[in-house]
Amino acid sequence: MKNNISRAQFLSAGSLAMAGLWYSQGIWAMGIKFVDKKSDKLLISRVLEANDQSVKSLLNEEKLSSSKRFSSYRNVARNISVMAASFSHKDSDFYRSQRVLEALQLYADILLKGQYEDGTLDSGGNRQSPPDTAFVLEHVCGAMSVLKKDNFKNTNILTKSIEKFILNAGEAMVTGGVHTPNHRWVVCAALAGIYELYPDEKYVNRIEQWLAEGVYTNNDGHYLERSANYSAVINRALITIAKTLQRPALLDSVLKNLITYCYYTEPNGDVVSIDSRRQDQLRPSTITKFYVQYRYMALRTKNPLLVYMTKQIEGFADFDSVILSRSLIEFMIEPELGYELPKSDLVFEEYEKMFSSSHLVRIKRGNITMTLFGGNDRPLEIVSGKSSNPNFLTFRKGAVILKHMRLSTSFFRMGYFRSEGITKQGTSYKLHEKKEAYYYQPLEKQYHLDNGDYKLSESHDKRFWNKMDFDSRKKSNVKTQVTDITLIEQNGKLNIDIKVDGPPHVEVTLEMCFEKGGTLTGTTTLDTDKHLLKSGFGMYQVGEDQITFGPGLYVHNRVSRLESEQYGYHNGTLQTDGEYVYITGITPFAHSLTLS
Repeated sequence: MKNNISRAQFLSAGSLAMAGLWYSQGIWAMGIKFVDKKSDKLLISRVLEANDQSVKSLLNEEKLSSSKRFSSYRNVARNISVMAASFSHKDSDFYRSQRVLEALQLYADILLKGQYEDGTLDSGGNRQSPPDTAFVLEHVCGAMSVLKKDNFKNTNILTKSIEKFILNAGEAMVTGGVHTPNHRWVVCAALAGIYELYPDEKYVNRIEQWLAEGVYTNNDGHYLERSANYSAVINRALITIAKTLQRPALLDSVLKNLITYCYYTEPNGDVVSIDSRRQDQLRPSTITKFYVQYRYMALRTKNPLLVYMTKQIEGFADFDSVILSRSLIEFMIEPELGYELPKSDLVFEEYEKMFSSSHLVRIKRGNITMTLFGGNDRPLEIVSGKSSNPNFLTFRKGAVILKHMRLSTSFFRMGYFRSEGITKQGTSYKLHEKKEAYYYQPLEKQYHLDNGDYKLSESHDKRFWNKMDFDSRKKSNVKTQVTDITLIEQNGKLNIDIKVDGPPHVEVTLEMCFEKGGTLTGTTTLDTDKHLLKSGFGMYQVGEDQITFGPGLYVHNRVSRLESEQYGYHNGTLQTDGEYVYITGITPFAHSLTLS
């Protein structure tokens, strides 16, 4: 009998209480160890074959000079780990290959040449960067581990070079600082890797300093950056630290995060990133990079959801390129990763789950998935570290992808609607935003300057800066716009009710962007990839799959410069590649449509 999880179970699950179906805190009493020990020989052979193919490709590339400097050394370090794995594996076609040894020595010399006296490397604009050096150490320490274990006499010169690099970089890890939340744990993982090779309490002491700050995960299972890119980085780091220092409690955060990303994963492996506080909020990635973490935790916990995700990832299109081609070293360092997965027939086909801390809802009904989002950080700023994505909805049905739905108005050119959270009322989800814009009165006499050279300051509504000393001026003629969106899902059909109230005659534009590759019907073409739904229903079809949307509305042609003055002043845009469909109206605006 299949292990189906019923709709009722999912609907009743609050926060991460769902994890309790498979997990209790007591599981960590077993320590850092695995239970089942039967090897997955097919997987191991695939990893070895793919890694050897990567080595072959690297050897066929144009030979580098040891004097070459790089803007980033992460690929150099990754290449070292890939080649070291095949060089040290007895079943590899490149086992103890002289040609590979020479290539490894060249890469090691490149790292040493790029290393500063303080042990750091440059990375892009980050000069002499401890955290970027930590990312490099992750690969280099792994390479050193397998080379030392192989203990081949001809590698003495190579291992001395790598050792010199690691120990020099270790000083930077002990004293250096970081930029962002995830950097702390990357540095700690690097320190743990060095400690395993060259035990010295100074490395552990530095780890303790960082760990004393606490590893934060919110009720939704997210780390501070709420980013899939960096969640993968942090999970990997915490697993390394937990194993090295025997701190199984650190794996609690990893488990919570991995369960969260089960819900965030689309059927094709894309990861929802609307709520990210980093650069991936508009550049989604795939779940495949989480594979080793899912496999490690699935083997440790026998959690059927993690087992399910691990198997799903193995079937995704990028599994070979992202995992098989460069992960041999991880299976060599942690042989238990090669054990067969626990048996599980879990079916994960239907759920409705609200992530209240992120103000995000995920709904899945068979081959239909949708994301509702209202979690922008306030005050709104377009910067790394804050959530500012204007996509309040995504909708997928099989191969058809509505990448986003957005709403913009011409109200003082303040741009897209960005909800102030999301709430649930009965079966409805509510999004809400209030915008205000102001005019300003003359300065009172005590603030007058004879030369008229007033303070450069930000306007009260944060739309612009000017030498007007806004802080000393009274606001007047206050204009307010209120937007409310109600979303109701019924068996895969989504009803959307939009209301915009405020000053009259404000242009309203509802924007839908579909992934290219399909056929659009029922619309009027404005430009190559811009279309109007003037009335009735439109349809977007890819193969046998289709999404129907509407009814339409057409009042105006304002379908460009929708972002806001923040973008428009610099001719910036949030437009991505896709087929755009617009519904337009004016305030007072009230329109209802469906997606199905």
